[in-house]
Amino acid sequence: MDENIVWHNYAITKTQRSEHKSHKPAILWFTGFSGSGKSTVANALESALNQQGIHTYLLDGDNVRHGLCKDLGFSDEDRIENIRRVGETAKLMVDAGLLVLTAFISPFRAERDMVRDLVGEGEFIEVFLDTPLDVCESRDPKGLYKKARAGEIKHFTGIDSDYQIPNSPEIILDTSKNTLDQSVQELITYLKQQQIIKG
Repeated sequence: MDENIVWHNYAITKTQRSEHKSHKPAILWFTGFSGSGKSTVANALESALNQQGIHTYLLDGDNVRHGLCKDLGFSDEDRIENIRRVGETAKLMVDAGLLVLTAFISPFRAERDMVRDLVGEGEFIEVFLDTPLDVCESRDPKGLYKKARAGEIKHFTGIDSDYQIPNSPEIILDTSKNTLDQSVQELITYLKQQQIIKG
């Protein structure tokens, strides 16, 4: 880093910002194959939290690639940079006192752990969508698996690019077994148990 760049300490802290909220700040990091239900569950959870007056923001993989990460492709190097940028953005939002939901395949453990290390203890909640690949492929909501199988898309997670399963995620969901409401309720129960939102 350039020696002329110096960190500026703020007069208002994360704790003070959080005191204006009815909840604690945290990142709910949804990870899993394409089609596993990350965006669907995160979106439904955000709606449920919004109804409870929780200040949230949802960062979604496709949406972020329209702006913040529009210059990145899908090579391993670009995926790593994509998650680094998203992690730093989520960190700023946590510092602002928000409950941040992120829906990204984020296939590599090292990058997910890097984001975990950016925030405080208990502020990173890894939600592993453990939906079997064959189920995700049968859903194929964007037609991406079909294109990947045909060789039209390279570096597609689960087909010709690796996905590293989380070692110890805080929450595991299988949307081939759980209904959407069940998944949302399980997440809300966890947030209450951890006193991130009020019970």
